[in-house]
Amino acid sequence: MGVPKFYRWISERYPCLSEVVKEHQIPEFDNLYLDMNGIIHQCSHPNDEDVHFRISEEKIFADIFHYLEVLFRIIKPRKVFFMAVDGVAPRAKMNQQRGRRFRSAKEAEEKIKKALDKGEVLPTEARFDSNCITPGTDFMARLQEQLKYFVYNKLSTDKMWQKVKVYLSGHETPGEGEHKIMEFIRAEKAKPGHNPNTRHCLYGLDADLIMLGLTSHEPNFSLLREEVRFGGKKSQKRITAPEETTFHLLHLSLMREYIDYEFSELRNHIGADYDLERIIDDWILMGFLVGNDFIPHLPNLHINHDALPLLYKTYISVLPEWNGHLNLRNFEKYLEKLSEFDREHFSEVFVDLKWFESKVGNKYLNEAAGLAAEKEAAGKDGNQRGGKGTVADEEEEEDDIFETEFRQYKRTYYMTKMGVDVVSDEFLATQARCYVEGIQWILHYYYHGVQSWSWYYPYHYAPFLSDIKNLSELKLTFDLGTPFMPFQQLLAVLPAASMELLPECYRHLMTSERSPIIEYYPLDFKTDLNGKQQEWEAVVLIPFIDERCLLAAMEPYNSKLTQGEKARNRHTECAIYTYDKESEFTYSSPLPQMFPDIIHCRVRKTDIPMDAWHVPPDHVSGRIDRSALYFCGFPTLQHIKHKFYKKKSGVVVFQQSSRGENMMLEITGSDAETVAAQTVGKSIFVNWPHLEEARIVAVSDGETKFSLEEPPGVQRVYDRPSTPPPTKVTCLSDKEQKDWLKDVQGITEHYLKRKGIFVNECEVLLYGQLLTGRKYVPKANGVVELEKQWAKQVLPFAHQTVVKDIKAFYSSLTCFTSLDELFPQTTTVFMVGNPYYGAMGEVQDSSDVIKEGRVRVVFNVPHEPQLEPLIQNQHKYCVKYSPGYVLASRLGITSYLVSRFSGSIFIGRGSKKNPCGEQRANVGLNLKFNKKNEEVPGYTKRTEKEWLYSAAVEELLAEYLDRFSEVFNTVSRNSHDDVFYEDDIWPGEDQNGAEKVAEITSWLKGHPVSSISRASCDLQVLDSAIVERIEEAVEKTKVKKSTRKVRVTVKPHLLFRPLEQQQGVVPDPDAEYRLFDRVVNIRESFTVPLGLRGTVIGIKGAEREAEVLYEVLFDEEFAGGLTIRCTAPRGYRLPPCALINLSHGARVDHTSHKLTAIVKPQPAAAANFNSNRQLGGLNHSPRSPFIPTQGKEEYNNVWQSLQNCGPPHKPPAHWHSNVSGLTCDERCLQVLLGSRSCLLVKSCVVFNFFHDYVLCYAMLCYVLFCSVVSVILAAKINVPHGESASPIAPPSANFSNAMMGSKVSELACVCVGLGMTPPDFSFIRSRQGLVVCQVKLSNGLMVHGPQCQSENDAKEKAAFFALQRLQSMFTFVRNKKIFECK
Repeated sequence: MGVPKFYRWISERYPCLSEVVKEHQIPEFDNLYLDMNGIIHQCSHPNDEDVHFRISEEKIFADIFHYLEVLFRIIKPRKVFFMAVDGVAPRAKMNQQRGRRFRSAKEAEEKIKKALDKGEVLPTEARFDSNCITPGTDFMARLQEQLKYFVYNKLSTDKMWQKVKVYLSGHETPGEGEHKIMEFIRAEKAKPGHNPNTRHCLYGLDADLIMLGLTSHEPNFSLLREEVRFGGKKSQKRITAPEETTFHLLHLSLMREYIDYEFSELRNHIGADYDLERIIDDWILMGFLVGNDFIPHLPNLHINHDALPLLYKTYISVLPEWNGHLNLRNFEKYLEKLSEFDREHFSEVFVDLKWFESKVGNKYLNEAAGLAAEKEAAGKDGNQRGGKGTVADEEEEEDDIFETEFRQYKRTYYMTKMGVDVVSDEFLATQARCYVEGIQWILHYYYHGVQSWSWYYPYHYAPFLSDIKNLSELKLTFDLGTPFMPFQQLLAVLPAASMELLPECYRHLMTSERSPIIEYYPLDFKTDLNGKQQEWEAVVLIPFIDERCLLAAMEPYNSKLTQGEKARNRHTECAIYTYDKESEFTYSSPLPQMFPDIIHCRVRKTDIPMDAWHVPPDHVSGRIDRSALYFCGFPTLQHIKHKFYKKKSGVVVFQQSSRGENMMLEITGSDAETVAAQTVGKSIFVNWPHLEEARIVAVSDGETKFSLEEPPGVQRVYDRPSTPPPTKVTCLSDKEQKDWLKDVQGITEHYLKRKGIFVNECEVLLYGQLLTGRKYVPKANGVVELEKQWAKQVLPFAHQTVVKDIKAFYSSLTCFTSLDELFPQTTTVFMVGNPYYGAMGEVQDSSDVIKEGRVRVVFNVPHEPQLEPLIQNQHKYCVKYSPGYVLASRLGITSYLVSRFSGSIFIGRGSKKNPCGEQRANVGLNLKFNKKNEEVPGYTKRTEKEWLYSAAVEELLAEYLDRFSEVFNTVSRNSHDDVFYEDDIWPGEDQNGAEKVAEITSWLKGHPVSSISRASCDLQVLDSAIVERIEEAVEKTKVKKSTRKVRVTVKPHLLFRPLEQQQGVVPDPDAEYRLFDRVVNIRESFTVPLGLRGTVIGIKGAEREAEVLYEVLFDEEFAGGLTIRCTAPRGYRLPPCALINLSHGARVDHTSHKLTAIVKPQPAAAANFNSNRQLGGLNHSPRSPFIPTQGKEEYNNVWQSLQNCGPPHKPPAHWHSNVSGLTCDERCLQVLLGSRSCLLVKSCVVFNFFHDYVLCYAMLCYVLFCSVVSVILAAKINVPHGESASPIAPPSANFSNAMMGSKVSELACVCVGLGMTPPDFSFIRSRQGLVVCQVKLSNGLMVHGPQCQSENDAKEKAAFFALQRLQSMFTFVRNKKIFECK
């Protein structure tokens, strides 16, 4: 059921109610319920505005399956997964269904006619008729079989699904989907052992789900739906990738508290009789008065005209006078009070009527109704109009005139809207009775189920409030009856345009002139907005179908149904499906060409009788016990003291400021004393009221900062008094104080403008790391503990909005206590250490090594594609972009025209002096979007200063200029105008401006650029040409098929096991991502198959690190894959927690290409690991998983000499090349330095890249310790060809840090050593506050680093990139000169 505009109004009045969430922010739920029809409609006809759109039935089924997987994976229900498809609806709903289907058929016909009139060529395939999404059609029957297959398949193959009970209530089970769900919830709640803290999540698009959820009176109930964007284009297609989809999570726990605030005034009037649960019931009833799917809205009561505040205000004023809450007698009193609104509204109309009367000389708009009113007035005693009288007489006469006009106004409404000739008392009594019957029927439907299958409201319009009276003596009775059969409903709701959806024997009843029910299928009909603004809100004026006539007309043809049709025309039970490991059978696929048979099906199906969930209306449920226990993810307005009041504050919930009143919250107190002692190093909850757990690392008051003093990588929670956190106190610099003020301003403005919360003066900021998940950490003696993991990113929070010392509830997930439980045999794991970083493996029998803290794994190590040549030559394939003035000079136009035509240009009807209407056509290329910060890859690119354009834009503009030069001329002459007009562009009498505009729009739509999706300007992407070559490189690698298996024994802390608890935990927090990086998917039960490898082709930044998305081109196609600039559906967008970066592992493993040691460790050497770590062959890093092996003594001696001796006065003799003349190395350096003198080259002992192993540390050590910045040390170690060399272990960590310093200082030393000036660093800050550092070297090299949170990080990473680039240049020149020397 829909309540138009209700969702937006309620979300804006109560700003905290609707929370925009990402996948990683959604709390735990026990039960997930899906109102399936919204999903079916979105997957089958996502864009009704596009008449060219076609889709196959197979694609529809695949998309539905994909979206079901998406929702299940996001919510991860613990106990119940309920899918409900609309079955045969009650007769009261069919009137609305009938009107909707007639209108959709008419609109589709009009759109097609309009396209053909424009000369558009439509596809020859049949258009998908959305009316087939009705119980009993062939399509719904096939969909039901596919849904059964989907459930059997997921339960048999997916471990997450095997833990829940799956309910499938299909189209053959009578009832609307959401009401079948509520029937199940009521039945569960009525059971003796029901858990009152069950957490429910209901997915659906109808706004009335808010009311339905509240009828359950369950405290932990949330509604999930896609983000709603008001004011956007209808043609925008919904994105179905879960990481890209933004969801609205509406918490009914907050809704209950907001309703309490809305009616808090009543507490002062009724005291102890105040009952929130009964207030909520009355609130639901009041919502019915603004209209729904079963009864029309009351006249002049429109949500966008503040009807709901009027209803609430009236309720508050009359409730204290009642004995109890809304019943039939009190409802009459409520309507009587509310009817004053009728008169108030008419008083405004009355003024207009008097003015109109003075102009036209007629008292009434409806003459017949006017005569009736005069006749009634003449029959009554009273003073005659005219003549002089007292003031009292004049006022009485004015009142009489007003009442007469008011009655006449209502008569006009009934006579024109309902087509009656005489508005009698009997007619008004019938109207009142029908309307109250409707309210009673809906209440019963919401709280107890269907009261009558056959009842319906028999009018298109509702009576006036003032005419709904004499209710207290009404006796309302209903006949339960039986639901329609599917074919009866089809014939009752479908228009003649959809007759193909009916069995053939019934079709003529819609079209034949002899049909006894032909009058119910008009080919043309009217609609009436009736005070509404949107066409979809209009009343569809078609006749109500007569049930008896319908059934009588169908009776003679029922026997002509085929066996298959008879099988569709029936009611069946809901079924429950569970995983049963004991059973095994083969389940045949209903669509074998698309989906394979399920060979090992292990599912048990149980049918549930139709009346099994019926709960007697007199059943009384237990009261809610809202304890102090906090369920994480379910927000509450408790915990923080605050005031509330209603005020028009323009809170922005849906992309624009709200116009009505907002329920504002004001945090009243803030005690900043001893904040640091209470919070630093501790876990608290931030972002009230949508609380998130965070670890506080610093506290600042704008002048002083208390922060944790921890080693890098440590994220400990200091929750014991015996272990106080190590803190340090610093004074903020001027820049830091300015940043602090910016943080305060940003936080307070966000709370006020988005949440409607006024944060009083913020004196203290807390800096914290948000909880990302939990991870099993190995401890001593084979024990593992589940520890909280925190984000690396530190975010600021206002002290007033944090909550301490609350007891939070965490569900009892699968808990492991030891290594053998965490890593049983056949478990899939990933390596997060070197070698084999990112490799997927399977745990083997580890019983002999598990006690020593080791796990035996067999890893699959596939051959990786060679992307290095492509990376080096990417400039050959990149799209070249130029500033606008460059394109302008080539095209012979101004840069203004390039800028203007690449965006939006609107052309209106008529001329500037005499415009005709508001209709405008956009004839711009729409290649850039400033406000939305979006660009079109391959065509436009935005920099910090300007827009850049590709050659494709130049070609497009040249063609545009050639075809429609007159548009360019007009825009050029009128550069200050926002809108241009047809008659000004084509002023000639023989020129038809409308046809020209249609020609331009048709040409633009036919160009390939119209179908290219736009992307955020903050997205780093590889162009399509490069992506295509990556695909080619991957395909070449597949031919080799050189996957090898290695068997190793690994330290458990270097194994990552995909677990439900760890979703959100980044496997390697130190990993840095770049374009071209190779990655592997490590999420199980996901769209992307576990272990599938791919290449990063795009990086989309975000304010929070958890919301960063990487565009990945995977090596294989998979179901649900996206075509992201690639030729096949193998792309996807994933967050950091879903990936391991293989390239990052190769970058940190400096010796990966030389590993020749035995990978199976020697257990006997384990005891000497710590003492001999610096001598280890494989243990070049503290992360190494292997037992050390001994390297050659001569190499160890090199490092020993570096560690034990001071800086040498000159390089060792055996490290020198021939210094008498220019060596090959020196000539390489001379080429790199260009004009540098030969003496400078000869004074340097240069890098020697002839062998792969270069001791850069030795070089840097010599430079730093000798302060001889013009000399760079390098080592040349001669190893006979054909012999394998053991890797050289690096020095200890302390020695390395002292020797190297930062990458910035390292780069400076190298530059000075090469005779160049120190590097020049500059910074660029993005709109999201991220920083990019640019490095310029005096040899002309310019390098950009990645986006970072701080300038220091950005500078370090840019310096690192510059060092890598210098090394690659040395290698290139060196190899070239070696070739020349030969």
